[in-house]
Amino acid sequence: MVAFGVLVLHFLGASVWVGGHLVLLLTVLPRAVRERDPEVLLRFERPYERIGIPALIVQLITGLWLAHRLVPGVLPAFALADPLQRLVALKLLLLLGTAVTGAHARLRILPRITPERLPRIAWHVGLVTAMAIALLVSGTILGRVEILLAAP
Repeated sequence: MVAFGVLVLHFLGASVWVGGHLVLLLTVLPRAVRERDPEVLLRFERPYERIGIPALIVQLITGLWLAHRLVPGVLPAFALADPLQRLVALKLLLLLGTAVTGAHARLRILPRITPERLPRIAWHVGLVTAMAIALLVSGTILGRVEILLAAP
């Protein structure tokens, strides 16, 4: 039953993370680019970060815990010996890509954002959103495996 609760927390975190990035990509960012106003983006980003980053941290903690249940030690996933290991490895690589892309945007692009640089942040948002969706899809598959393993 603990594993199911952890899985629910993982998916709640994913809902916040993916949903926020879809809103950003499909509504906020186009408006900021159209109006050439970085402040539109920043007005969304500041409050979203207060729930988005904790949601990502919840996903990280619960995801590592769940991955360890499926592929003990987590790092053995990179042996890529079976489909389960490959899927866990994919999720870990997507997580790393999300962290690197997000850190670059947060530390290098957002502090220097100008109307001319809005297209640059658009690429980052699109990439992080695509990785978030890929994480959600692969996590859904792994969640089904987790539920099947927990079944009596």
